Amino acid sequence: MPQLLLELFSEEIPARMQPGAARDLERMAADRLKAAGLTYDALTTYAGPRRLTLVVEGLPAATPDREEELKGPRANAPEQALDGFLRKTGLTRDQLTERDGVLFAVISSKGRATAELIPEMVDHIVRGFPWPKSMRWGSGTLRWVRPLKRIVALFDGHIVPFEIDGIASGDLTEGHRFLGSGQPFAVKDFADYRHRLEREFVLLDVADRKLRILEAAQKVCHDRGLALVDDDGLLDEVAGLAEWPTPILGDMDPRFLDLPPEVVRLSMKVHQKYFAVRDPAKHGLAPHFVVVANVEASDGGAALAAGNSRVLSARLDDARFFWDEDLKTGFDAWNNKLKGVTFHAKLGTLADRVDRIAALAREIAPLVGADPDQAEQAARLAKADLASGMVGEFPELQGVMGGYYARAFGQPDAIADAVRDHYKPQGPADTVPTAPLTIAVSLADKLDTLVGFFAIDEKPTGSKDPFALRRAALGVIRLILENDVRFGDFETSIQDWIGQYFAERRALPGFAAADAADFAKLRARPEVAGARWVAAEYGSHGVVQALVAHSTPKDILAFFADRLKVLLRDQGKRHDLVDAVFALGDDDLVRIVRRVEALDAFLATDDGANLLAGSKRASNILKAEEKKGLLPAGEPVALTGAPTEETALIAAASAAATAADAALAIEDFAAAMRALAALRAPVDAFFTAVLVNSDIPAERDNRLKLLGQVRAIMGRVADFGQIAG
Repeated sequence: MPQLLLELFSEEIPARMQPGAARDLERMAADRLKAAGLTYDALTTYAGPRRLTLVVEGLPAATPDREEELKGPRANAPEQALDGFLRKTGLTRDQLTERDGVLFAVISSKGRATAELIPEMVDHIVRGFPWPKSMRWGSGTLRWVRPLKRIVALFDGHIVPFEIDGIASGDLTEGHRFLGSGQPFAVKDFADYRHRLEREFVLLDVADRKLRILEAAQKVCHDRGLALVDDDGLLDEVAGLAEWPTPILGDMDPRFLDLPPEVVRLSMKVHQKYFAVRDPAKHGLAPHFVVVANVEASDGGAALAAGNSRVLSARLDDARFFWDEDLKTGFDAWNNKLKGVTFHAKLGTLADRVDRIAALAREIAPLVGADPDQAEQAARLAKADLASGMVGEFPELQGVMGGYYARAFGQPDAIADAVRDHYKPQGPADTVPTAPLTIAVSLADKLDTLVGFFAIDEKPTGSKDPFALRRAALGVIRLILENDVRFGDFETSIQDWIGQYFAERRALPGFAAADAADFAKLRARPEVAGARWVAAEYGSHGVVQALVAHSTPKDILAFFADRLKVLLRDQGKRHDLVDAVFALGDDDLVRIVRRVEALDAFLATDDGANLLAGSKRASNILKAEEKKGLLPAGEPVALTGAPTEETALIAAASAAATAADAALAIEDFAAAMRALAALRAPVDAFFTAVLVNSDIPAERDNRLKLLGQVRAIMGRVADFGQIAG
């Protein structure tokens, strides 16, 4: 079947925009083809430094004829309704058909040649393309990321003629700006297009450009006994900078190797787009770099390498200046600067935040096996590097530079490591700290962020999360789970930590400046209604304090529950199992996850699935009886003449309760599930042989008590009513 080839050739497209552009081109083309009724076998897009390319395989020569039936008003409807329907369909009254008193319109449309639809599709894509930034040029009205030069549009090997803002479609494209022939050339189809581009030193596919960069960079390093420092992010970027990427090994002045390696690598990466190089036989970086050129130089790249070396030296001289100046300054001066930096108008300065983190880290330290004094000391140093010259130049190095400076100023390694790593984990792929001191400071940092912003009602809404609270909550969860941190009563701990916001002060930092309108909004919130008595004790800010003390712990716990569901769902766990465990009121995250894992494994068995069904049946019976009145109280007993299935379930329930309680006491949730599994057969037999709603009141009450007992036993492990299935 015919093939569509489209190329939009322009001046240089920024590398950071190319991946998104390829996705947008694919989406927009697919949407337009679908709207036109065109099917296809495959649709592929490519993005590079100077071109966006679309190839669609298996397009039909024309769209099919279509017949659509539209339901209209009733035949006896008012004339206005009928007139509106006729205008919509373009038909007359006698062209409508009537069925069961309702009018219908059958609209037939002839198919159109695909070649006629392509100009409309391309015009829509080009004029509506969602570039993050675009420009106009010349006297035209068209906007594109950079001036658009050519459009290749071929369908079934033939040019599809059209024009967009003076740019006519054709079959001509261009090769590499410097290495190519310099002359436009015609192409016939995608295979010919791709082959001719490679002959003109253009690699169309970004995957091919990445592979060329990686293999050639590794080779030039290997030839000198060196190894490339992998950097996937940089590889993605430089693959969008060159159509014919050519890695060249350059030399760096060895005197810069006494700078922190992160500084050297970031100077290379951010400013120059160079790859760092290491010596496999030694620790640390080697005095070399790899630059990816867009040409194959006649001298093997010697001149290019030398020029880039001089530029890198200038950059690293700047970095050395910041390093030397920072070593003359120190933590006291930086922390003093933080007093003048606002963290948030309602949460005070960065210095206020440091005070809160330090107090919280001291509280958390014993819970994670860290020394409280060291935890407080590390927390007081953790944010200081934000005022340093190096972090001002390279914000990405916050924390990292603090660790280096802490060591330089004689702090113990444990404190320096805590300063360096306290931001971790910053994402789902980031490593989780395991050192107790680092855990304490990292938890304090993230919990201060969460408690503070929840306290001032700056919670995430929808997709908006300007203060990265979701990331902070996920970081807390991962720190707790992966280090098996046990807080006991997490809600009480949250409540206690909130209390630190008010220790020796009447309100949160910055609240004193809040105007009357802020307080009016807070007073209107329903959470405050039952806590206004606090105002008498705390003065004008009592409503705020009451709001925080009475609502924030529950809000944050619900937020943690939501984040935990996301984490467990990403791991393949069911969210309803998380709900079933959270319904117990447990807020120990480690215990919650263990319960969920045990419950998941249990429900995957036949015993678990069948017992869940039995539990739901028992629950439904009990709910129906509850609507009629109170359920009978007390324990079930073995009545004289009762069916053996009933007495067997009474005995099994008693044994299961004892076994489950013993297992739960030592947090052996797998054993607790096995205790429940023992109920499966007795429950099945009971429902098969026993009529719960007996005509004899004593039998009915006893059986309802028994079902209530079964529900209560299972409810000690999880709320099975929350589980789907």
